Amino acid sequence: MAEPTERAQGPLVKVKVWDGWIRTVHWALVVLIGFSWWAAETERYEWHMLSGEVILTLLLFRLAWGIAGSDTARFTRLLRSPVEGFRHLRHLARREPDTEIGHNAAGGWMVLVMLLALLTQAVSGLFTDDGILTKGPLARSVSGATADAARSIHLINFDLILVLVALHVVAVLAYAGLKRHDLVRPMVTGFKRMPAALAARAPRLGNPWLALALLAVAAGIVTMIARQG
Repeated sequence: MAEPTERAQGPLVKVKVWDGWIRTVHWALVVLIGFSWWAAETERYEWHMLSGEVILTLLLFRLAWGIAGSDTARFTRLLRSPVEGFRHLRHLARREPDTEIGHNAAGGWMVLVMLLALLTQAVSGLFTDDGILTKGPLARSVSGATADAARSIHLINFDLILVLVALHVVAVLAYAGLKRHDLVRPMVTGFKRMPAALAARAPRLGNPWLALALLAVAAGIVTMIARQG
């Protein structure tokens, strides 16, 4: 038997909401953050630095894709007013169908904060010098005091990233438990089941050739930076 909300909204249909580029960046960052932590903990610093360079490449691409990419990737769609974000959180416990084409008003700000934290982590790593085992490729271009400050930021900011990751996981679980919204499956498949009336609002997907070009440019920038070491 159909749920009351489904009867009210009509049948559910599959709508493509996330392109493959967004999904690849999302899950690649999940893996690379864990890998970077493991590499540092086991003192495999060459792998740690390589992982950081890949992360920086993905972040630069994501920033560019947020300007020129698919509708749901663009920061103009991602960010709404903070008031809307708080208003959305006030109704977190309300059971209702998922009608969000991309990130909701609160989730968009969480994504922005996470991207900024990861960018801070990657950039600070470029200037870090522990004076013993590892030195970022740009550490020689700054004073020792600046390199020490970058290392402190790198260490402290990682704790912030862990807090943000925990909040993200809690939010996903809360949406699943309170609203019955599955936020994980769409980020795997790209598709979300939504009321048929919303199918006409399916987002425009970005040009894959443009994405490849932006990714190549990001990789080229990071490669030039890495060669400074």
